Amino acid sequence: MIESSSTREPAVAGVFYPAGREELAATVRLLLDAAEVQGPVPKALIAPHAGYPYSGPIAASAFRQAAPLRERVCRVVLVGPSHFVAFSGLASCGAAAFATPLGRVEVDREAEQALAAASLARELPSAHAREHCLEVELPFLQEVLGSFRMVPLVVGDTTAEEVGRALEQVWGGDETLVVVSSDLSHYLDYEAASRLDAATARAIEELRWTSIDPAQACGALAIGALLWVAGRKGLRATTLDLRNSGDTAGPRDAVVGYGAWALA
Repeated sequence: MIESSSTREPAVAGVFYPAGREELAATVRLLLDAAEVQGPVPKALIAPHAGYPYSGPIAASAFRQAAPLRERVCRVVLVGPSHFVAFSGLASCGAAAFATPLGRVEVDREAEQALAAASLARELPSAHAREHCLEVELPFLQEVLGSFRMVPLVVGDTTAEEVGRALEQVWGGDETLVVVSSDLSHYLDYEAASRLDAATARAIEELRWTSIDPAQACGALAIGALLWVAGRKGLRATTLDLRNSGDTAGPRDAVVGYGAWALA
């Protein structure tokens, strides 16, 4: 067994979300309280990863669905795209834990090592050091689930099938929740973004994993991988929320799209 005593410290606290523990907890609770419970209890979620004033309400629409899982789920597989580091394949972190202002989340090192042994992921701390796409989901998960371990995976230059095989490796049972982190269209005008994001939502609902490209979602490979696995396991995808920054906290001439989905 490879042991690690390192902690991956927050990279975007005070930028994407509040840095103070009490303010962050209150912000997350307020967002979750405003969201609705919809549909069956999920095995997997897709949630956005922008700053909370922009995508927080849509992310809450996803994570609110996991509230019934608090006493059941003890592990979260968290997957999202690399925004800063170019690499091939899928990157695990190698740290013992991730820290947020709400506390530490232990990493499932055994799962990381199993992925490495199967040549499905490799340890690459640099891919995680500045990456926000996983970090911003953690306070929601901490508030909803309480204590859990995580399998943090950042997607580089690979294929949806390869990421899907890694997801299958760590899919687990009722104790594991899978979360894919992705925003949708970037910097289109409001009407164009709304049309493109609606098309992406239809593709997700229909599990058309080959129909989503990076122009539609920065986490296209991670979404495609989840849909690929969902089709193999007989899951259905439900759209929970579909908005953009023009609906939440920004102008409408150049928006970023956000969506929330549950798969069960």
